[in-house]
Amino acid sequence: MGYYDEHDERQTSRQRPVKRLSGLSAFGGAIIGGALVLIASPVMSSLGLGMNDEKQSSQLPETTIESGSGDVINVDIRSAVTEIVSKVSDAVVGVINLQEAGMFGSEASSEQGTGSGVIYKKAGDNAFVVTNQHVIAGASEVEVALTDGKRVPARVVGEDQLMDLAVLEIEGKHVDTVAKFGNSDDLQVGEPAIAIGNPLGLEFAGSVTQGIISAKERSIPVDLNGNGQIDWNAEVLQTDAAINPGNSGGPLINMNGEVIGINSMKIDGDAEGLGFAIPSAIVQPILADLEEHGEVRRPALGITLRALNEIPSSYWQETFKLPEDVTGGIVVIGVAPNSSADKAGLKERDVIVEVEGEAVQSGQELRKILYAEKSIGDKVTLTFYREGKKETVEATLIEQQDV
Repeated sequence: MGYYDEHDERQTSRQRPVKRLSGLSAFGGAIIGGALVLIASPVMSSLGLGMNDEKQSSQLPETTIESGSGDVINVDIRSAVTEIVSKVSDAVVGVINLQEAGMFGSEASSEQGTGSGVIYKKAGDNAFVVTNQHVIAGASEVEVALTDGKRVPARVVGEDQLMDLAVLEIEGKHVDTVAKFGNSDDLQVGEPAIAIGNPLGLEFAGSVTQGIISAKERSIPVDLNGNGQIDWNAEVLQTDAAINPGNSGGPLINMNGEVIGINSMKIDGDAEGLGFAIPSAIVQPILADLEEHGEVRRPALGITLRALNEIPSSYWQETFKLPEDVTGGIVVIGVAPNSSADKAGLKERDVIVEVEGEAVQSGQELRKILYAEKSIGDKVTLTFYREGKKETVEATLIEQQDV
C-alpha cells in the first residue's frame, strides 16, 4: 500500500542480495576513501589543512606573481597586503584646505575640504608631499594631518591645474617614512593594486582598498574652467580599488609597496568600480618642475581659440571664407602681444587646420602636440586659412603664462 509498502516489499524479496551488496559497498567505499585520503593529503598539507593542530596553524599558500618589470613576487595571500600597507601607510597623510571666512565680525580660517597626500621625499630639514591640485585650490592655509593625529602647517611649493597635482612642504622632523615611486609603464592589466587614503574625511583616515589595474592609458576629458568645454584629456590608470571623495591625492601602490599613481578622480552615478590615478611616469617629472619652478613650464603659442565646430556653420564661408571641404580647425579669436603667434604673424579670424602636418580640430589636440612633442624654444609649423587663402608659418614657442 503506497510508496513505503512497495519499498518494503522489494527489500523483503531481495533481502540477501542487498546485504551482500551492502557489505561489498562498505568494503569498496573504504578502499576508495583511503585512496582519496592518500591523494588529498599532500594537497591538504600544502594548504595548511592537515589534521594536526600544528598544520592547521600554518600560513596560507604563497602565490607567485610576475610584475611588469620582470621581478617575481611571492605573495602570502593572508599577510601580503598587511605587510605592503605597513611599509607605506605612515607616508600617507591627510590634506586640509583652510579658507578665510568671516566669523563674529572677524576673519578666521575654516576647514573647506579634506583630501589625501603622500610624503615622497625628504631633503634637509624639509619633507615634500604630493596631492591633487583641486584638494588645495582656493586655500588660504593648508595643513597636513599625520598618521599619529598631529596636524602641521604646510607650504604650497607649486601646483598645476592641468595635471591636477600640487607639492606641499612640511618640516622634516615630523617625518620618518617616505614612500618610493615605482614605474607605472611596467604595469600589466590585471596586476593587483592598493589604494590608501581618507575617504569621506579624516574620520576614515588610512582606509585601505584593494583591486587590480583595470586598464592603462585611459583618456579622461577635463574641463578646467567649468565652461562645459573640454580643455584637456588626462591620461590615467583605471583601477577597481574603491576611490571615493577624500581619497584624492592619495597613493595607488603595487605589490612591491611602490607608488604607481596618485588617485585623482572617480566616476560618480551608476558606474561602480571605476577609479582613476595619474600614472607615476607622468607624476614624477611634474613634481620636479613644481619643486624647481613652482609651476610646470610648458610651450605656448599665445592665442585664444575656439574649435570651428563650436561656431555656426553659416560663418564658415561668410566670415572666414573657408573652402567648402574644410570642416574642422581652430579659430583664432585673440592673439597675445609679443607672443609666438604674434611674432609669426597670426591674426584674429585665422583658422588653423594643421600643426606640424597633423590635423587639429580642438584646443586639446593643439595642446597635446605642443605639450607632448615640443619644448620651450622649439619651432612649430602652422597651416591656416586667412580670407580663404591657405598659408603656412613657423613660430618659435615661448613659455606658457596661463593655462
